[in-house]
Amino acid sequence: MSTDQSFIPPAKPIIGQQERDAVDRVLASGMVAQGPEVAAFEQEFADVLVGGRECVAVNSGTSGQHLGMLALGLKPGEEVIVPSFTFAATANSVAVVGATPVFVDVDRETFCMDPAAVRAAITERTVGIQPVHLYGHPAAIDEIMQIAREHELWVLEDAAQAHGATWHGTTVGAFGDAAMFSLYPTKNMTSGEGGMVACADADTARMVRLLRNQGMEKQYANEVAGFNNRMTDIHAAIGRVQLTKVLDWTRTRQENAAFLDENLEGVVTPVVREGATHVYHQYTIRVQGASAAERDAFATALREEHKVGCGVYYPTPVHRLDTFGQELELPVTEMLAREVLSLPVHPSLSAEDLERIVAAVNTVAKAGA
Repeated sequence: MSTDQSFIPPAKPIIGQQERDAVDRVLASGMVAQGPEVAAFEQEFADVLVGGRECVAVNSGTSGQHLGMLALGLKPGEEVIVPSFTFAATANSVAVVGATPVFVDVDRETFCMDPAAVRAAITERTVGIQPVHLYGHPAAIDEIMQIAREHELWVLEDAAQAHGATWHGTTVGAFGDAAMFSLYPTKNMTSGEGGMVACADADTARMVRLLRNQGMEKQYANEVAGFNNRMTDIHAAIGRVQLTKVLDWTRTRQENAAFLDENLEGVVTPVVREGATHVYHQYTIRVQGASAAERDAFATALREEHKVGCGVYYPTPVHRLDTFGQELELPVTEMLAREVLSLPVHPSLSAEDLERIVAAVNTVAKAGA
């Protein structure tokens, strides 16, 4: 291969002149804390991505999880069912309340929470379920909602990676009692940093608003003990611009994924379930049958020999992190942690980039066959 090829990054935030102009506008206004830009962003996000559900902007996705569960009434000693194949924040947001995350296995094709595992994990202390729409593929949220109704549990959707994904025509974030979206720089859209909580009812939304702002809606009229988890108008202005672009970017991600689906060989490409719209925050393949060391060697070859960026999300199941240190039988989770590898799929890829990714993966897969 040519030695002068540029490195293809695994992710690439798109920040353009419109975003810079929006920041300049806010700075010139002198109103840089939570203000009119945040309120406008909340309404626009609701209208574009969650079917009009009331939305509350916060300073990170993790804050959104934390405040969302507090608003739903989570208390110390209670249990929330979560997948172990996810980012640690999913479980951390339960643990920091003093509650217990109960880890369950996932579906081997979608990588999302297995409803049968959820049903088996319910105890008398279970109060909620936190499904993750991982990599941009929706969880089987209708089945999970049915289980929740049967057992009178709340559901908080972790939609950090799934802006605009749908399940049988309904957008994720519009199913549960609340949902969290991340606006971190590498997500499908960003506000620079931030999160959004979509709420099923006004009482939940009001509580999230109180909790994000020291327990106040009116200055010095503190109603509950809260936090400083506000979003600034600077971040909201960036988010408002990105919101006008995210659906077009998603279509490009889907086109890029279709090209990879059609041309990759020797690896297991992502499955899209009937009724699902995948938004490809990550395009995650499996190096089937690989050990973690073999998968890591595959990734190293892509990066070093072919200059194709890639990432492993996630190499250690959350239940085995030092934070939790649990010995559990979660065979699908353990298998995926050994085999998964995420390839570039972002909207900045050129046709040449896509061809290089395919050639690199196919070469490495063939060499390891």
